[in-house]
Formats: sequence, structure tokens, C-alpha cells
Amino acid sequence: MDEKKREEISKQAKVILSKFAKSLEKVKFKEKVGKEKLGGFREEQEPMEPNEDFRKRIFDNAPNKDDDCIIAEKKIW
Repeated sequence: MDEKKREEISKQAKVILSKFAKSLEKVKFKEKVGKEKLGGFREEQEPMEPNEDFRKRIFDNAPNKDDDCIIAEKKIW
């Protein structure tokens, strides 16, 4: 891509961003809802002790495993 084409694309991008910024200035936001109003956040606590029975059941149930790791397949949607 030559320098002239890059400058043209850069100018177009700046125009698009400035139009977007101007349109955002017109948007009116409601009051911010913080953590206090939302609720539902759990309190921090000490981690639980490892449960070897749970670990054994999970590894027994896993179709693919490699020593100490479960091999999982990524789902393609």
C-alpha cells in the first residue's frame, strides 16, 4: 500500500471517529449503577481445602485426560 493511500485511509478514519465522538456527546446516560445497588456479589473468603474424592470423580468422568490434565474440546458454534 503506498503512502498516499495510507494517508487517505487515515483521514477517513479520523473523520469517522470525530463524527462518532460528536454523536456520543448527545447521548444522555442514566445514573451509574454501582456494586452497592446491584448486589449479588459474593464476599471474599478463604479458599476451601482440596477434595480428593471430587477430583477423582471428575477425572473418572472425563473422556480424555493426560496424566494430571483433562483434555477438553473447544466448542465451535
